[in-house]
Amino acid sequence: MASAPLLNLADVDLRLLRVFHAVARNKGPAAAQDDLGVTQATISAQLAQLEERLGMRLCKRGRGGFALSEEGTLVFEASRNLFRSIENFRTTIGSARGELTGDIYFGAVDALWSSADIRLSNVYAAFSELAPKVVLHTEIASPQDLVQGLMEDRFHLILAPAQRIPQPLRAVMAFEERQSLYCGREHPLFEAADETIALSELPEHAYVARSYLLNWVGPEGVRLEPHAVTSHMESSALFILSGKYIGHLPAHFARHWVERGEMRCLLERDCSYLDAFYLAYRRREQNRAVRLLFDCFRADLSKSGARLKN
Repeated sequence: MASAPLLNLADVDLRLLRVFHAVARNKGPAAAQDDLGVTQATISAQLAQLEERLGMRLCKRGRGGFALSEEGTLVFEASRNLFRSIENFRTTIGSARGELTGDIYFGAVDALWSSADIRLSNVYAAFSELAPKVVLHTEIASPQDLVQGLMEDRFHLILAPAQRIPQPLRAVMAFEERQSLYCGREHPLFEAADETIALSELPEHAYVARSYLLNWVGPEGVRLEPHAVTSHMESSALFILSGKYIGHLPAHFARHWVERGEMRCLLERDCSYLDAFYLAYRRREQNRAVRLLFDCFRADLSKSGARLKN
């Protein structure tokens, strides 16, 4: 493609860059349709228009799938920085006028609705009262996707269990969540008394693992290896309820099925563990609304007796 003169950004370029940004973020035009609210044909035409204006091929699309070109990767990074700067500008102007405005993107894992350590509904309510003009976007994702999204500026703040926090991020421990081992009512172990179940026999049963913790190692070196893998607790629960798998779930989340006699906890003393949850954001974060959301979490955690720990 022939080189085009370096353009001065106009409104049309920002609009086209937002289309490209959504396509790159969703890894293809088809997946970006819901975000953009237009047809795939319209998106493809807008991508072609942007490529023409920039004078470079941004992505490969067709039967072979979607992939960013080398130039497209650079434009994606530059556009992310651009939109971040625009958002910071809006926030700064809003602050100068004595108000908080703009958009915040928050991400968390699933199955937190029954947690006694954090009440997201209370956090959302408090934040809405303090910053009614800020649009709070929320997304449920796996821990590894949340950390990666925070690194890529797709999130401002995340709440998730994490094995490792990259250096560009600041994380504070919010609480510890108890994870216990369960089986469903149709599973062979459901009617067995704990004292008749040997740790050594657990690996004989199919185990549903988490994508971020594939092998669970318990006491005496007992290792449970995956026969199914999920990223979300709801999916893990479905595998367990099938009666064909054992698996770990947050104790507060599983309580519903235990009380209904549809699940039971196995060897609680030996097969339970604590999962540390962290609130994390970028060390360079200067958005006042993000700090305010963090403070709302801090206030709610203090009510449950939890304390944020650096």
